[in-house]
Amino acid sequence: MTSFLASSRVPMLLVLVLFTLTSLTGSSLGNFYQDFDIIWGDWRAMILNDGELLNLNLDQASGSGFQSKNEYLFGKIDMRLKLVPGNSAGTVTAYYLQSKGSAWDEIDFEFLGNLSGDPYILHTNVYSQGKGEKEQQFYLWFDPTADFHTYSILWNPQRIIFYVDGSPIREFKNMESIGVPFPRYQPMRIYSTLWNADDWATRGGLVKTDWSQAPFTASYTSFNASNACVWINGASSCDSNNFSPPAWLSEDLDSTNLDKLQWVQTNNMIYNYCTDAKRFPQGFPLECNMS
Repeated sequence: MTSFLASSRVPMLLVLVLFTLTSLTGSSLGNFYQDFDIIWGDWRAMILNDGELLNLNLDQASGSGFQSKNEYLFGKIDMRLKLVPGNSAGTVTAYYLQSKGSAWDEIDFEFLGNLSGDPYILHTNVYSQGKGEKEQQFYLWFDPTADFHTYSILWNPQRIIFYVDGSPIREFKNMESIGVPFPRYQPMRIYSTLWNADDWATRGGLVKTDWSQAPFTASYTSFNASNACVWINGASSCDSNNFSPPAWLSEDLDSTNLDKLQWVQTNNMIYNYCTDAKRFPQGFPLECNMS
């Protein structure tokens, strides 16, 4: 759809109205044929079940990956994933938003594989203007390889919230007022890759990928970006005069979700850059000093 819109002579107002109507009618779950392009790995990335399922595979020769056809500037985006089962040590399944250029913005979910029976590590990060170093890591409270689970990103001008099965696990607030960059100006595509990172992914690189277990497979379904602002030809689908701003564009965490966030961070967080004094001997980043 993006290539058609970019090349057609349909007036931009009509384009924006079409996307507005799609949003207002609550479009159903996405189709991988319509919404994504395979960008890496040839046959190792496979769209199945009439576009309802996508599998990424990793073998010793190559990993694989895909990207969204659309770019987005703010949104609430859901994807259901089932991660590599068994001995996944050395593998990384990444699911993230990223803009273009050397001063890019990025919002990351990364799933670090582990030996059979050991928990996955969910690694999160936020980049703005090419600078990240805002990592938080978690153990999940379920087996992410046994079934599909929903991983969501809420990104609006005030905050970024990471959700797992509807429960918030991390909030990164816009603190530009104190000099902390926030990803607010660059549209981003959705990407996902499955790749070998056994030089660092599992126990700091001590555990290597067991290629006798290959191919490794991660599966995706139920993509939903109906609550997102599509960026086309320098304009947002949310800027139409006919568009009524949705609730998610100013969404905050209510008291119930704040309690859920606190529970996850107390019981399942295993690393927080804001408490790593050895890493920041000259003082923590500015946002770490805010409550």
